[in-house]
Amino acid sequence: MVDYRKEAPPLLLEFLSYHESIKGHSRKTVDEYFLDLRGFFHYILNKRGLIGENEADFLTKVDLSLAGSITLSDVYDYMSYLARDRARHPQSDNTDYGLGAAARARKVACIRSFYKFLTIKTHKLSENPVQDLDAPKLKKTLPRYLTLEQSQALLEAVQGPNQTRDYCILLLFLTCGLRLSELAALNLSDVRGETLRVTGKGNKERVLDINDACREALDDYIKLRLKQPSVDKNALFVSRNRRRLSVKTVQLLVRKYLLMAGLDASLYSTHKLRHTAATLMLQTGVDVRTLQEVLGHEHLNTTQIYTHVDNSELKLAAKVHPLNKKT
Repeated sequence: MVDYRKEAPPLLLEFLSYHESIKGHSRKTVDEYFLDLRGFFHYILNKRGLIGENEADFLTKVDLSLAGSITLSDVYDYMSYLARDRARHPQSDNTDYGLGAAARARKVACIRSFYKFLTIKTHKLSENPVQDLDAPKLKKTLPRYLTLEQSQALLEAVQGPNQTRDYCILLLFLTCGLRLSELAALNLSDVRGETLRVTGKGNKERVLDINDACREALDDYIKLRLKQPSVDKNALFVSRNRRRLSVKTVQLLVRKYLLMAGLDASLYSTHKLRHTAATLMLQTGVDVRTLQEVLGHEHLNTTQIYTHVDNSELKLAAKVHPLNKKT
């Protein structure tokens, strides 16, 4: 696992530390920023013939002078390289080449943020060379989700020695729309009567009201949980070895029950259960701004994609259209 604090040169370290300590971004997110910037400057140095025999030392050449010499053309050259020649899986012998639009858009966002930091936040540079940088156009896709009947079938499929725990986990995904990382990070102290405290992206907390079914499932599970001595005394969901459930374990148990419910596990995942929760809430009349708070979305436009999934008003408009008749 990469650790930017050990590898990043001073110029990048300052930027990355700002995002982790001030902006509150997660360690994983900041490490990904580092990898994106490392890849960008490696390309630039290599293109300019500035990487010597000891390629591992190239980061020592990333300084303000290099950052200030970057032009918009340099960045578009890099984007072209990513789109055509960048290996998708460098460690594989059978890799494809060319990153998708979403991956390239993330790298564009990182480069933009870096130069905004250098020009607006710290005033190390007077001009922003990527101010007019365009991001790759992303194809809009609707989120995949389970129907109400499929959701019920998934819950009914739960069985076995961990039935109480696993039922509770699936119900939280389907009713609260939790992210995988949020569910795995839940502590016993986060369950507070009729509410659940959730720590989301950037360590931002939100408090969710839970329905009666979810409250009952939590009560049943917590009674068992408190009887089990655990290595992690705070963790809400623990494994049979008494350790906090890992995100990988949660993914596997969700996949197991999808298969047991007769659903295609290649099409659905823990995140699709989050999509399901959002869609079911909209179908029952929850407005989009309330849904934004429930899901912990920073921007409303992230939530609005769900309004296109099942919009009953649009269906009604189509049915009552005056030309909805055979002539």
